Amino acid sequence: QVQLVESGGESVQAGGSLTLTCKAVGFQFHGSDMGWYRQTPENACEMVSTISINGRPHYADSAQGRFTISQDNAKTTVWLQMNSLKPEDAGIYFCAADYMAAIRPCNRWGQGTQVTVS
Repeated sequence: QVQLVESGGESVQAGGSLTLTCKAVGFQFHGSDMGWYRQTPENACEMVSTISINGRPHYADSAQGRFTISQDNAKTTVWLQMNSLKPEDAGIYFCAADYMAAIRPCNRWGQGTQVTVS
């Protein structure tokens, strides 16, 4: 069974930092771009950052310069380092491979991890 396990979300003060972790269970994402997505309090699903097969990152404008996405060589774990957090960064964060995101990036492949910024 394909599953992604997200963790690392917490309640932090504005300006703080968090590192989110996404672990693939039962598969490796070789050959797939990976991404982090945020479900907002209004239930919108937004792309935050993606990383390509060869490690090239891409960021939403809101994340550029503050967030860093990375992955391990075994292609089982993806991280999102978030610095200088703002209240508008709050939400439930999900990770997904590109083919998963094409179906539904948020609230489908893992339980997500909650980030609260006050």
